[in-house]
Amino acid sequence: MQYRAQTFRAAQALLCTILMAQAVRGASPKPAAQTPSTSSSDLAQLIGAIRWKAKVLEGASGMHSSFRSFTTAYKLPPESVSYSDYVVARLLYEATRDAGFWNLHWTITDQPANSDNIWRQWKRVAGLSPVLPTASAECDELSALYAFLAGRAGIKGIGLFWPFPNHTVAVWVLQPRGKNPVRVVVPTSQIFLGVTDSFGTRKFNPRKQKSIYLYTRRDAPDSFELPKPLFDFFLLQVDKYAGASDSTLQQLRYLREGVFLKYWTSEEAARDALRRADDFRNGPAEDLSAFQNFAQDMRLGTAESRPR
Repeated sequence: MQYRAQTFRAAQALLCTILMAQAVRGASPKPAAQTPSTSSSDLAQLIGAIRWKAKVLEGASGMHSSFRSFTTAYKLPPESVSYSDYVVARLLYEATRDAGFWNLHWTITDQPANSDNIWRQWKRVAGLSPVLPTASAECDELSALYAFLAGRAGIKGIGLFWPFPNHTVAVWVLQPRGKNPVRVVVPTSQIFLGVTDSFGTRKFNPRKQKSIYLYTRRDAPDSFELPKPLFDFFLLQVDKYAGASDSTLQQLRYLREGVFLKYWTSEEAARDALRRADDFRNGPAEDLSAFQNFAQDMRLGTAESRPR
C-alpha cells in the first residue's frame, strides 16, 4: 500500500539521523537473565515468566530512559505512575507490535477485533526462524492481543480505540495519583504514523472516542498450550531485546519488517544493524547487545534458508 512504501522510504532516509546512537564500541552482548525452569508452556506459565522478566528489566537502562521520556511527555510526576506496570506494558508492546521481537507481521486478514486467529496460528507453529513471522494479523487483532495479554498480566485500564473507521489501536487509561485520567495510545502498527511514533504517540487523539471500554474478553484460556519451541523463543526474545532503548527497538522494528516484506535481505539487515552498533559511543550496553543479537539472528535465519 502507498502509505507503507512511503513509511519505508522515510525510514531509510531518516532513521540513521533521528534516532539515538549510543552504545559502547566492541562491548559483548549482555548476559540474559535466566527464566525459572518449567516443563509447561501454557499461557499461565508465559504470563508468569513475563512478569518475572519484567521485574528483572526494571533495572535496564532502556526501561529507565523510556519511562523518563514517557512521564516527561505527559507531564506526569514519576511517582504518580507505577513503574512496574509501565515496564510490563512497554515489554508487551515491543513484543506484540507489528515486526516487534515476537515476529508478528501486519497484513490484511478481515478477521474480527480479537486475537483468536493469532493463537490458532501460534498453535500450529512447527518451525521457527528469526527472519519469518510467527503469525500474521491486522491492526485490530494485534491491538486485541496486546490488550488481552496486558490485562492478563495485571495491567488495568487497557481497551481499544478507533482513530479512523478502518484502523484500531490500543489505549492505556492511566489513573495517576492526584491527576485526571490520562489516555495513552499504544499503536501496535505504524499505519498512519511516522518513523518516530511509538508507545504514547500523540498523532491520534484518544479523546476523540467518548469512552475507552476495557478489553475484558478472554481470547485464550490459561491452559492454552503453546508449542514449546515458540514458548522458549518468546522468552529468549525478551532477554535479547526488551532492555534496549525506544530508539534502538524502533530501528530494529523497521529492519525486521523490511526483511518480512523483502525490502532487503536478512544479510543486508544484519550488516545494517552492525553498522549502527559500530556508530555507538559510550552508551548503554543493552542497546549494543540488541543490535548484535539482531545481526546474529538475521544471519542464523539466512543460514537456515539456504538450500541443503
